[in-house]
Amino acid sequence: MNLSFVKILQGYRAFREKYAIGDGAIMQYLSHYGQQPETMVVACCDSRVDPALILQCDPGDLFVTRNVANIVPPCEKDKNHHGTSAALEFGICFLKVKHLILLGHSQCGGIQALLHSEKLAQDDFITNWMSLVESDKKNIHDVDAYAKSALKQSYHNCLTFPWIKEKVEKNELQIHLWFFDIKQGQIFVYSEAKKAYHPLSDYHIPAG
Repeated sequence: MNLSFVKILQGYRAFREKYAIGDGAIMQYLSHYGQQPETMVVACCDSRVDPALILQCDPGDLFVTRNVANIVPPCEKDKNHHGTSAALEFGICFLKVKHLILLGHSQCGGIQALLHSEKLAQDDFITNWMSLVESDKKNIHDVDAYAKSALKQSYHNCLTFPWIKEKVEKNELQIHLWFFDIKQGQIFVYSEAKKAYHPLSDYHIPAG
């Protein structure tokens, strides 16, 4: 059997022992009381960028939706299928999360596809999906800089959803722009006041 698949099976057994077996298992608690996460994350499908692993969260801590390049599309009420928009609606309107993290990352394959679409050997869906990111190829050539620009576009797209905009204006929801540097294993947070990214580790964590 492939060693990587064996690792997955071993991981499942470890998960069962830690979270599912015994009277005090967290999965039994979550089954009985349901999920009540206070934080939602829009992340990329990239296998190196797992929000729960990066943030060392337990089951039930995060409500996560993932797509290529962690894009939030604009609000569009039509007959098409809007998976990310449906997830946002469920997390914000039904679960009533208090924080929405847009988690971008370095070396994003989706952004690379956007910048070099002519190199794609298979392209039934990718280019069309990435067209949601406004093209600025003439001014931005660096993949990571483009990914950060796309994060800001996703933020503005969030505010096209009336129920997101309303909660932000009422201070019932905070939207965070985070950028994960894969090589450093470090998250950087965008500051609107300073128009710059700063290490998340610089932020003070309250005691207790």
